[in-house]
Amino acid sequence: MSGIAFGKPLGSTPSPIPGLVVFDLPVHGDNRGWFKENWQREKMVALGLPDFGPVQNNISFNDAVGTTRGIHAEPWDKWVSVATGRIYGAWVDLREGPSFGTVFTIELDSSRAVFVPRGVGNSYQTLEPDTAYTYLVNDHWSPNASYSFLNLADPDVAIDWPIPLAAAEISAKDAAHPRLGEVNPIPPRKTLVIGSTGQLGRAIRAEFGDSARFEWASRQELDLGRGDLRHARKWRDYDTIINAGAYTAVDLAETPEGRHQAWAANAAGPAALAAIAAEFGLTIIHVSSDYVFDGAAQEPYAEDAPLAPLGVYGQSKAAGDIAIATATRHYVLRTSWVIGEGRNFVRTMQSLAERGVDPDVVDDQFGRLTFTSDLARGIRHLLEVRPPYGTYNLTSTGDPMSWADVARHVFTLVGADPARVTGVSTDTYFASATLPVAPRPRNSVLSLDAIEATGFHPGDAVERLRSYLGQSGS
Repeated sequence: MSGIAFGKPLGSTPSPIPGLVVFDLPVHGDNRGWFKENWQREKMVALGLPDFGPVQNNISFNDAVGTTRGIHAEPWDKWVSVATGRIYGAWVDLREGPSFGTVFTIELDSSRAVFVPRGVGNSYQTLEPDTAYTYLVNDHWSPNASYSFLNLADPDVAIDWPIPLAAAEISAKDAAHPRLGEVNPIPPRKTLVIGSTGQLGRAIRAEFGDSARFEWASRQELDLGRGDLRHARKWRDYDTIINAGAYTAVDLAETPEGRHQAWAANAAGPAALAAIAAEFGLTIIHVSSDYVFDGAAQEPYAEDAPLAPLGVYGQSKAAGDIAIATATRHYVLRTSWVIGEGRNFVRTMQSLAERGVDPDVVDDQFGRLTFTSDLARGIRHLLEVRPPYGTYNLTSTGDPMSWADVARHVFTLVGADPARVTGVSTDTYFASATLPVAPRPRNSVLSLDAIEATGFHPGDAVERLRSYLGQSGS
């Protein structure tokens, strides 16, 4: 007991290795022995410990002084602490990136613990007999797990072991590990983009390129409506999910078959993703819609406006929003009137203008266009800046317009007479429809105050439209 530092306040100290943090633990002792809170989620998370979600507790007991465990970098996070005795800990960053090869060492006793992030090699040498240390990990041990290893005696890292390795107890396997120049760096966890072949998915790919950190899943490869998403991937290998997939056939959603498909893809699928994100500590970015509101407000909708969807599509999207919010690390990105690569309203109006067709276009629904390039930039912003989790509206900026106003802008920009566009009411436009028609919100204008407060500024809708149609600025 005499070697333990009693009475230290709980505290944390960063190390030169990014993400590796040393914690001082309060230990309370008397003539009977001592007591400590070895891991206390609420207090330690408040001090900056990642809420890493441990699922397994392991104990290593070593009876001889000088027992030295090899430098292993595992594919999970670890919370390492000492139950009895003392150890010399040595850590080497074996992750891809600028900190690869960074070394940190410190002595641990029962009053000190270390959080070791995934991919950081760790090794321990016992300094007292009958030493036991314990570690919590956030993935179950598997013989198929992918590790990286480093030689204990590598001169490039030059760890100053208290007990020389020639006098230490080392396994033959650990003694044969490679030098730093031969180590396979551990890559970062991946970002999975669901719905990668849709309008937004293609824009996200254009924004991030073919980065090895991104994995792309089309609807055929990962269908949100098919269930059993829990076993669709090895989710511990991911850091972030971007859900750009959805059922968007607004009118077909009012049919019996469409209703089933909309709820499966827009509500049940996101609920399963939220449960996965919560279980594995992932960040999830989910794209939502102005259709979660009834459009009756006289002002732009803020993120906390009451949900009041009018039709099946909006109801299923609202249910998805609520489900996603159950994941701690979530961003709901609410948008409207999306325009990107592929079939959409703007391309339809362009085609009509060029073919000499004079369209009737709805003039009593108001909103702002959202170009997928802005959405993709906004997603990058969320990933890089990491503002507070929650819901953010994101559309292009500028004065609200009706669909007829948008059509007239398109006609003008392609050199056609905007007077060829006739504005009509929603009721008139759909009066002759033979299939079910979904109710539309009349006001789809979303407040952008929250996203702009994080430092992100979307582009002007008219300027984006000009660029989209290949026109130079005035």
